[in-house]
Amino acid sequence: MAETVQFDLVSPERLLTSAAVDEVQIPGADGDMTAMAGHAPLITTLRPGLVRATSREGETEYVVTGGFAEIDGDSISVLAERAVPRADMTQDEMKSMVDEATERLNAAKQAQDNEPGPVDEAAKLLSDMVAVGERIGLSPN
Repeated sequence: MAETVQFDLVSPERLLTSAAVDEVQIPGADGDMTAMAGHAPLITTLRPGLVRATSREGETEYVVTGGFAEIDGDSISVLAERAVPRADMTQDEMKSMVDEATERLNAAKQAQDNEPGPVDEAAKLLSDMVAVGERIGLSPN
């Protein structure tokens, strides 16, 4: 039997899960990763995507808009800017997330004339949110 690791997923509103799991797939800012018991210590930022926790009971997915993940040998903690269980995602929730990303992009464009960094980051956020919606079968419109 595979060794388990403690997994906690928290958003500003609530604790979404706290469970012993076999592995957690994380949409890291530098690429997707899978964390398991005994993983080397690591802190990474998240990009919008799906966090997938696998345990004996099966897989559970959560849509996240960004945040941080802290991994050590004994636990995996994901601190999400916004997180919704995949099973609870609705068209309205997806639209709200895409609208928020669009607002960030527009604000960055207005505030950062001739400063491509923040605008590029906001554009990437919007693109990632649209991609998440398409992956889970929800249109951003």
